[in-house]
Amino acid sequence: MRKLATDNALVLFSGGQDSSIALAWALSRYDHVETIGFNYGQRHAVELGARQAVKRALCDAFPEWAAKLGEDTLVDAAGLRDLGETAMTHETEIAYADDGLPNTFVPGRNLVFLSLAGGLAYRRNLGVLVAGMCETDFSGYPDCRETTLAAQLEALRLGMDANFDLETPLMHIDKAESWRLAARLGGDKLVQLINEHSHTCYKGVRGDRHEWGYGCGECPACELRARGWAEYAAAP
Repeated sequence: MRKLATDNALVLFSGGQDSSIALAWALSRYDHVETIGFNYGQRHAVELGARQAVKRALCDAFPEWAAKLGEDTLVDAAGLRDLGETAMTHETEIAYADDGLPNTFVPGRNLVFLSLAGGLAYRRNLGVLVAGMCETDFSGYPDCRETTLAAQLEALRLGMDANFDLETPLMHIDKAESWRLAARLGGDKLVQLINEHSHTCYKGVRGDRHEWGYGCGECPACELRARGWAEYAAAP
């Protein structure tokens, strides 16, 4: 088995609230941290710009983290868009299907992302994958569940014969508690930084500023973020 460095981490970083907090969490724990993002033809491609804005702000505000932050890799995963229409990849009205899942679900997306991240981590000697998936307060995506991710991790370990680990620090907390985690990691400075620079809105709306950040205020991602922020603001 290939022994990858357990003090080196690769964060799956979209530029959203959850992955931004996961990045801060990794920077607080590991000696060297790199990031990977994915361009899959997402409707909210504005998040790709948010990735760089969050990273710049983190480096400016937390010099001790900047020293740990290494290379960023953006991967072309546009094939996901070619597999079929979803509200995340096409100009389709957001709705719920008969199975109860919103049509923002991109089948196989997180499994593909983890496989690509594993391939990069293998090459760059990064033994820990860090991701912001959560099954407590989310849109019901089956590829965010802990059982799904555990199975994918085992597949990566077997498929590359390497000692990968996967950390999902937000898995069992809701959006309000994720803001509290950010406060514990970096105080109000980190909370306000992520509030201002991260992007969550599925529609890619960046012009409208709310107390909880930027977004349309109507899509499922905005509703979750707004509710979590309100709960956090009421009881930090």
